[in-house]
Amino acid sequence: MPLSRLKTKLQAKSLSPMFGTITKISSTTIEACGLRPSIGDIVNLVSLDSPKSELGMVTEVDRNAFFISPFGFIEGFKIGDKVFISEQGMMIPVGEELLGRVVDPFIRPKDGKGTIGASSQAPIMKAPLDAMKRGLITEPFRVGVKTIDGLLTCGKGQKMGIFAGSGVGKSTLMGMIVRGSEAPIKVVALIGERGREVPEFIEKNLGGNLENTVIIVATSDDSPLMRKYGAFSAMSVAEYFKNQGRDVLFMMDSVTRFAMAQREIGLALGEPPTSKGYPPSVLSLLPQLMERAGKEEGKGSITAFFTVLVEGDDLSDPIADQSRSILDGHIVLSRELTDYGIYPPINIQNSASRVMGDVIDGDHKKAAMRFKRLNSILKENEVLIRIGAYEKGNDKELDLAIAKKEKMNGFLQQTPEEVVAFDVTINELKQIIA
Repeated sequence: MPLSRLKTKLQAKSLSPMFGTITKISSTTIEACGLRPSIGDIVNLVSLDSPKSELGMVTEVDRNAFFISPFGFIEGFKIGDKVFISEQGMMIPVGEELLGRVVDPFIRPKDGKGTIGASSQAPIMKAPLDAMKRGLITEPFRVGVKTIDGLLTCGKGQKMGIFAGSGVGKSTLMGMIVRGSEAPIKVVALIGERGREVPEFIEKNLGGNLENTVIIVATSDDSPLMRKYGAFSAMSVAEYFKNQGRDVLFMMDSVTRFAMAQREIGLALGEPPTSKGYPPSVLSLLPQLMERAGKEEGKGSITAFFTVLVEGDDLSDPIADQSRSILDGHIVLSRELTDYGIYPPINIQNSASRVMGDVIDGDHKKAAMRFKRLNSILKENEVLIRIGAYEKGNDKELDLAIAKKEKMNGFLQQTPEEVVAFDVTINELKQIIA
């Protein structure tokens, strides 16, 4: 090796790296001294008594000390253990090798299929798309679910929210969208959910087929930092494929668990709790994640579906309210519809797609509006109809709605395994209304 190349290589290496020392350990943070880090630096915690090591992030800096929030469990660390600043930082490997894999937020495999040899690197944290570089949403994004394609049509690059209480069917609808969409690349982030749900989602909702799919997992037993950055990591993976000019489907379950992770971090750092105990940083973090999805001129698109767990079916929940103001539409799942046996239980009266009018033709728009009106009239007069107080002939529009009720309910129902082509959905919708 030439001397100049050897000299350059040695200069790039830190042969005697500086390190800090742990001075205090609590259940959520570690205090250390001996280094001059900045907020957001990634550090490596190394135990002197065992081979244990763990990553952490610098979240607070004092005059003589700095504080670290660990990404994993800190049991086993002691006063005097070492702290090294990571040269890699918040970078993750990305590439085609991720397709078909299940990984954690740092792209470490969780599926037992061996290491991932991705050569490219991408930052986990990145600024959202510049407003003037966003492309107009003009093409429909087909998901294979009749209610969404026909009445809540999405566009390529749109951000949609799926709002529902616990046990209403968010994961099932997610599986239907992943299976039925025509997107060539699918990135699924399972954030803060039960570990049992991960293999269930893969086998039951996806049928075990992970072709062209990447799943990033941070379960409820992971640290708040892992749950927080798991969402950003998944978005970085989606951005890699978008930058190659491909259309990406991004699914995240759930925004509420992501917000809860930031609540834990914020409260541990002394932030004041506001509505329902959420500190101000939570509300500012949501747009940082959601605004990274979209369509970019000259590149591909990220069409995102974010599920929001609505506590007590209350849509005025602060996380649901903030999410609805950022997203380009919302799909509300109703517990009442599940009682009637209608699946997926999408409440079309409370749901909306803000770009629907830009991606469909006039006939489709008229049919969808007419369907919603007839459905709304049925809901308003449901009690009168059931007790027999309504006499046929008093209201021609209500008579028409009653005549079409069975076909309309049939349109709103779909089995989880069924995928309906977009053209078939539109034709069925027009025939019902005709």
